[in-house]
Amino acid sequence: MKYDFDKVTDRKGTESLKWEKAKGMLPMWVADMDIETFPGIQKAIEKRASHGIYGYSDYSEEWNDAYIYWWETRHDFKIQKDWLIFVTGVVPAISSAVRKLTTPGENVLIQTPVYPVFFNSILNNGRRVVENKLIYNKDKHEYSIDWDDLVAKLRDPQTTLMVFCNPQNPSGNIWDKDTLTRIGELCKKFHVRVVSDEIHCDITAPGKEYIPFASVSETNREISVTCIAPTKTFNIAGIQTAAMVIPDPDLRHKMWRGVNTDEVGEGNCFASVAVKAAYTKQGGEWLDQLRKYLWENRKIAEQYIKANIHSLKTISSDASYLMWVDCSGITNDSDRFVEHLEKNAGLMLNSGKLFGGNGDKFVRINLACPRSLLEEGLNRLYNGTKIYHE
Repeated sequence: MKYDFDKVTDRKGTESLKWEKAKGMLPMWVADMDIETFPGIQKAIEKRASHGIYGYSDYSEEWNDAYIYWWETRHDFKIQKDWLIFVTGVVPAISSAVRKLTTPGENVLIQTPVYPVFFNSILNNGRRVVENKLIYNKDKHEYSIDWDDLVAKLRDPQTTLMVFCNPQNPSGNIWDKDTLTRIGELCKKFHVRVVSDEIHCDITAPGKEYIPFASVSETNREISVTCIAPTKTFNIAGIQTAAMVIPDPDLRHKMWRGVNTDEVGEGNCFASVAVKAAYTKQGGEWLDQLRKYLWENRKIAEQYIKANIHSLKTISSDASYLMWVDCSGITNDSDRFVEHLEKNAGLMLNSGKLFGGNGDKFVRINLACPRSLLEEGLNRLYNGTKIYHE
């Protein structure tokens, strides 16, 4: 079956955060696709909704089986049933881990620039953020890890947790096996546990695959909590469904207690239904077509910016539908640039400042939309940048 990703669906009036906040602008900011989900998920939810009773829900063996099937067939990682714990979302899981695995005043390490909510999950719970800033190669427009700084930060006995992003958001880096193994060995050496956010793992360039953090070694399995979900992959964030993969039984018990104490361990009546419909052979076929479409979008955006907006430089990426754009050729204040684009071009992007690291010189663009909206967004970016220059 050929899926129609060019279809434009009007989201106004649906209480969409992305579109309601835009107030008439073209929103290309929050990580939420303007593409309808896999039809199999729609049918499963419609069938469940037609029942007419929406009481408390539990999770059947099929929920576990769906995750196990998907990670084994798509990512070559065999998850055992006992390793899985339901949670309403990756962010609630991270916040629970911060509260359960650290004490107030301790350090939680993150690699910046990174998803801004990492900061919130740490600071709002009375812990200290420690940044291992990624090294930016301005000539190649790519990021790498500052290993000397990472060792220094992990060595501090006050650092007890690392929140890792795999693949990395916003750079789109897919970390290789050697990198994942080295991080795991360092964290074990310095008694630091790892929470690995792998929510963007399925949206990769055709022919490129991510490697689960816990899959590379016994050490990595022993020290880690992996957060996974179908929500970014299938554009169902509003369903609020995710899982934690925790091979170590002691760590798993702590996190089971954490998410239940925090009351984020019970989902709505559609949470399991969506997972079981998504993680199927047919869902995989839909995803493969989507990946091809999204990478065509990325190629169009990269080529357009290179040819027409010389003051902006795109970061090469193998993962996610989010494009990280270096705007240091025009400004060192991404907040100001984003405000200008909203006011003068009707275009809503993410300012990179909240991402930490060198993010104040970047903007993030969501490419997950029908091609007609992408082309409109690129034209608005061109016009807004031209006005900013003038």
